[in-house]
Amino acid sequence: MFQGADILRQVRRERPLIHHLTNYVTMNDCAAVTANTGALPVMAEAEEEVEEMVVAAKAAVINTGTLTPSRAHSMRLMGKKAREMGIPVIFDPVGAGSTTYRTQEIKRILTEAAPAVVKGNAAEIGLLAGVKGTVISGVQSVGAAGNSLEAAGRLKDFLGYNAVIAITGPVDVITDGRRTARVFNGHSLLPRVVGSGCMATSIIACFSAVEEDYFAAATAALSFLGLAAERAAEALKGTSFGPAMFKVLLIDALFLLTPEFFAKEAKVEIRG
Repeated sequence: MFQGADILRQVRRERPLIHHLTNYVTMNDCAAVTANTGALPVMAEAEEEVEEMVVAAKAAVINTGTLTPSRAHSMRLMGKKAREMGIPVIFDPVGAGSTTYRTQEIKRILTEAAPAVVKGNAAEIGLLAGVKGTVISGVQSVGAAGNSLEAAGRLKDFLGYNAVIAITGPVDVITDGRRTARVFNGHSLLPRVVGSGCMATSIIACFSAVEEDYFAAATAALSFLGLAAERAAEALKGTSFGPAMFKVLLIDALFLLTPEFFAKEAKVEIRG
């Protein structure tokens, strides 16, 4: 049974703190979607305070979009402390496979933080899973061989611990190895919004902060974002618009979506 509406109600009732070490390019957007989903964002990255800050949080985001040695160190410190305290880490391995350094750091975080959810595009997950024919340019997916579910399953087996794998795309795919979900909510302009993937990671963290079934949390979060995208596009019907205006209304839609509407309009298929 789809639990999205109940999880959203709980986020808005509890207003959990979400600690981010995220992409400089999209940091403000991640804070905005976190706040308008109903949670509280914080973005403390100094190694002197990341462990103390994450202890106060209910979920943590690690995003490697703008990676430096000092940030990578803070990410590992935060990830290990969160793991020790039982706080879910939502990991977005942005640009995995694009450079040797980035890929090595991502693999270290996967090992040391043991994220509850690993969320990426098809190329990032495929490269980490060793799927041949996967191509990435900088931090952008330009080609992914095979299918998303196969790549997710291979990455889960490679990790060797109980993680949820979520792959975003025209149809989002989520698996915990036992259950599989496909999310059909969304809009074609969503990938044109710079940072929409980072925003998705933040929303997964909001939902994971209040729901211990991280498969259910990730599935609900991606449906929620996709539904907000549908509402934003609908509000712009009959006008000339592009990604910038769409993004403004997307953030508004996250704030305005009610649990009741979410329950009615979620397009989710769950098996297993």
